[in-house]
Amino acid sequence: MAIVYKAEGVKRPKLRYRIVSNWLKQVVLKFGCIAGDLTFIFCSDEYLKAVNSKYLNHDYYTDIVTFDYREGVVVSGDMFISVERVVENAGLFQCSVDDEFLRVMVHGLLHLLDFNDSNDSQKVIMREKENECIFMYKEICNEYIK
Repeated sequence: MAIVYKAEGVKRPKLRYRIVSNWLKQVVLKFGCIAGDLTFIFCSDEYLKAVNSKYLNHDYYTDIVTFDYREGVVVSGDMFISVERVVENAGLFQCSVDDEFLRVMVHGLLHLLDFNDSNDSQKVIMREKENECIFMYKEICNEYIK
């Protein structure tokens, strides 16, 4: 059971991966599950669009595509993240690129934890959960500083 970070044709973002891994495991525990194998694949817009088209029949750009391999309470999956889309969205949402990477990563993980965002009310709940989890990350970072 591991959390793995890969890059496919792009540079892997400079994140504090040890802290991020600890945080992601705590997010899974927060929702009563166990972290299994989680893989985050950072890639280009075109690469992710091709994955989206091939496996989901969606012919459009997105920031993340999540594949769920969950078995019971053991949460596992692959999450493909477009580096270009995250950087662009950080500008649109007026936040740091690092914060936007964290938001997208936890967004994918929340999908694996059975949260959806296919309608307006689900989107509100998803955003609340993302914000709660990002607050958890900041608390973990503060603990590392002490």
